[in-house]
Amino acid sequence: MFKAVMFYTNQLKILKGFYSNVLGLQILESSSSYFTVSIGTSTLTFCESEQSTLYHFAINIPGNQFTLAKHWALERVTLNREDSVDEIYYKRFDADAFYFEDPAGNVIEFIARRSVDKWSDFSVESLLNLSEVSITTPFVQEVGDQLQDIGIPISGHVDIEPDELNFLGTEDTFILLVPPNRRWYFSKKISENSPLEIELEDGQCLIVSNDGKMQIKQ
Repeated sequence: MFKAVMFYTNQLKILKGFYSNVLGLQILESSSSYFTVSIGTSTLTFCESEQSTLYHFAINIPGNQFTLAKHWALERVTLNREDSVDEIYYKRFDADAFYFEDPAGNVIEFIARRSVDKWSDFSVESLLNLSEVSITTPFVQEVGDQLQDIGIPISGHVDIEPDELNFLGTEDTFILLVPPNRRWYFSKKISENSPLEIELEDGQCLIVSNDGKMQIKQ
């Protein structure tokens, strides 16, 4: 679903160093005001902004490389914990996951779906694609309706739940639609309105403003 995602940050230089030097992701483009990294078949761009922002996103990795991925991550970052553990199995998705944060506090999840295997050592080449991207907005119902109108279905709920975390998507890629002031799982971070852009694989572009309103460009 995710071809390209654009976030904003007031810590551009620090994040560029983290994603390129600590995680070792390939920088595809960069300037004094932005940088773009490759995450499997997706790209992630951070653009310079004066405002503080916060995002949660997940990256798909092969299911059989989960333990290898944890060892790889532990050499580079500190894993987040919830109830004294640093990993979780999601029965609904038949997937294992762990979490950590970048220097700006963005909550990153590596999720390993057990149905997907790749026979190699774990490296940045094992990253498959962006799996989840959060949209925090006070207009959860409105944005949820917009997403359904362009063919992105609700997953796990019958209807949009305005006060809850909503998954919209299919298979292994989802938009996480959430209201402000909700704690991100495996983190002390609280969801907040932050602008972003999502380019879908079908060419449609979702543009979320500072106030949480969304526009769709074909």
